[in-house]
Amino acid sequence: MNDSLERLYQQVIAAKTADPALSRTAKLMRAGRAKVAKKLAEEAIEVVIDAMSGEREAVVCESADLLYNLVVLWAEAEICPQEVFAEMARRERLFGLAEKVPKKHPEGIGRRKVVMLEARRKSRRR
Repeated sequence: MNDSLERLYQQVIAAKTADPALSRTAKLMRAGRAKVAKKLAEEAIEVVIDAMSGEREAVVCESADLLYNLVVLWAEAEICPQEVFAEMARRERLFGLAEKVPKKHPEGIGRRKVVMLEARRKSRRR
């Protein structure tokens, strides 16, 4: 999946300079970050609605739209997929792949502090 998202990201980056009359991606990106974020939120809501309705095929299609809009937002924010994949790998090492970073760490430390502590540990190892 990383390869697919990476290819999509590269195509989104390339579309930044395309003619907005011919490219929906170029048109969306020219509308600005707020519009890109709004489209991402709309797709997320559509996935939720379809999932709650038991519309499996619609969830598949809307999930693809959601991923597309997420990648467009990454490009808009100058975040490359490898940064996200690295964060996922870091979390996997700390909490396991299928676990979300806890809002409160078992020792009562908040999420941001967990990230900061992990960064400190890495810098000390060097």
